[in-house]
Amino acid sequence: MASSTEPPAQRASSVDVTSRRARVAVAVLFLVNGLTLANVVPWFPAIKTDLGLTNTWFGLGLAAGPLGGLLCGMAAGPLAARLGSGRTASRGALLGLLGLPAVALASTWVGFAGSMLLLGSADAVTDAAMNAHALRVQRRYRRSIINSFHALWSLGAVAGGLLGAGAVAVGVPRPVHLGAVAVLLAVTILVSRRWQLQGPEHAEQVTDVHTAEDDLATAAPGVGQGLLQALRTSPWLLLGLAGLPTMAGAVEDAAASWSAIHLRESLDASAFVAGLGFVAAQTLMVVGRVTGDRLVDRFGAARVARSGALLATVGMLGVAAGPAPAVVICGFALAGLGVSTLFPLGLAAAGNIPGVRSADGVAIASWVARLSFLAVPPVVGVVADATSLRWGLALVVLCTLVAAALSGLLADRAE
Repeated sequence: MASSTEPPAQRASSVDVTSRRARVAVAVLFLVNGLTLANVVPWFPAIKTDLGLTNTWFGLGLAAGPLGGLLCGMAAGPLAARLGSGRTASRGALLGLLGLPAVALASTWVGFAGSMLLLGSADAVTDAAMNAHALRVQRRYRRSIINSFHALWSLGAVAGGLLGAGAVAVGVPRPVHLGAVAVLLAVTILVSRRWQLQGPEHAEQVTDVHTAEDDLATAAPGVGQGLLQALRTSPWLLLGLAGLPTMAGAVEDAAASWSAIHLRESLDASAFVAGLGFVAAQTLMVVGRVTGDRLVDRFGAARVARSGALLATVGMLGVAAGPAPAVVICGFALAGLGVSTLFPLGLAAAGNIPGVRSADGVAIASWVARLSFLAVPPVVGVVADATSLRWGLALVVLCTLVAAALSGLLADRAE
């Protein structure tokens, strides 16, 4: 992001109408993206029971989502260069909404895995493209606003989790609930997309030192030159920065995929209470992301990320060892708060590497991060079947410690 010596208030007052409208359009993308999968999460225990799946097979079905993300995620950079990051994100979001009725109607493991594959594939493209568009808007604001977008994602996840938990509790049919949500969110995307930024993807990026950005922006996007250039320019830095959202993703996945099952099966919680672990994690994630931009501006990205990773370590220890639902829910809440800034800061830093096209840097970091979503569900499931789900969730503590070690790479890169 371009630096500025203007006070925040003066910078905020100088933002034009186009930038403000674009911020709303990006906010809608993040909110819808958070709502999409979150509406499915409370249904996981029922789906697992209805299909008669073991922890291992359920985990493998969940892993189809991140597998789709790995297969399709790298397309976000070239697609954003050809269509624009905003249009790419909108189309990806609309495609992902088709996964909601698909998972609702799945009657076999293959159907469940296939619907998760669709959700994961569309989400990977949407995620990278909307973050790239968010960086365009952030540069126009000339201050950190990336965490506020991710706060809306978490707010959407909280709302979706509560809506899903309520639908399960009162007995709303799965196809009715998820089908209605898909239609409503699709209309929201179609209405808001006209406010997205137009013009070339590199329009807001400062290139006074590194001119490779201009060359990348005018290269033919369909053959992936930008992705190759990004990997050649700063391979180890890019992979290191990608490690932060990867480790954060492991914590988020533990809450999304296993919190309801852990609370329901290990601690005999009610169906509604079982959905609160995910909701607690996302609620505190909202708090962390709402305050994250101010904390980053004051203390620096590296210090904020490291402190958060250590807090998440404490939270995941509480999840693994908690003797009662209340303790486990609090543990998920602390973990959500701790990792709240890791994903946005890691992606923002990857999109700000000199000489690397933003959409490509974000796409690569997002793609690497999805390795955690692919690996965590089956690994936790296998360990749970061999020992207990507590031990499976205890493995996530290692991820939070790795995140603390990688936080130093954020210095002066994500702000």
